[in-house]
Amino acid sequence: MTIVRRGNLFVISAPSGSGKTTLVRRLLDTLDDVCFSVSFTTRPVRGSERDGIDYHFVSQDLFRTKIEDGEFLEWAEVHGNFYGTSKVVTEQVRASGEDILMDVDVQGAAQVRKAQPDAITLFVMPPSFEVLEERLRGRRQDSDNVILGRLEEARHEIHHYKDYDYVLINDSVERTSELLKAIVLAERTRPRLLEDRIRPIVESFKNE
Repeated sequence: MTIVRRGNLFVISAPSGSGKTTLVRRLLDTLDDVCFSVSFTTRPVRGSERDGIDYHFVSQDLFRTKIEDGEFLEWAEVHGNFYGTSKVVTEQVRASGEDILMDVDVQGAAQVRKAQPDAITLFVMPPSFEVLEERLRGRRQDSDNVILGRLEEARHEIHHYKDYDYVLINDSVERTSELLKAIVLAERTRPRLLEDRIRPIVESFKNE
């Protein structure tokens, strides 16, 4: 009989420009049995985004109905658009034995910690404010006003690092990627997750 462990729930947060997206992609490319949580959102599709892959794009009415029905593990309104994580999908993935990784802001992470106390939380931070600003401007994707807004938001978010189980200072993508992978692998060895495998081993050591 195949014994399936219960998957972990990983929650990762970071100020915009900290390199979180790159770290998540590298983890998903190099590690088995971990998937990315696809959020629901009411904002319009951007560029080459695909429904069900990048986000589940829904109407505000449907999103509000899901809130009322308690379908979200966490949700938030950002700049007039709603974002949320399905409670049912998250549980289905974990029950199958696969880890699930959520990318949420500090407010969303706080909601998840309250709803799922066993969630493993990680905070990614840049090596300095100056480096973060350099990265944001180097992307050449946003206007100066947007960049200044992101930097101001980062000033607030950075102080929440103490709320997290792990902090990754992303001064090197290669090194930080390895640290993230190591954390995920280490968390899979928690005794509470392996009890079904451990029990028969312990039984085999009993005196006849």
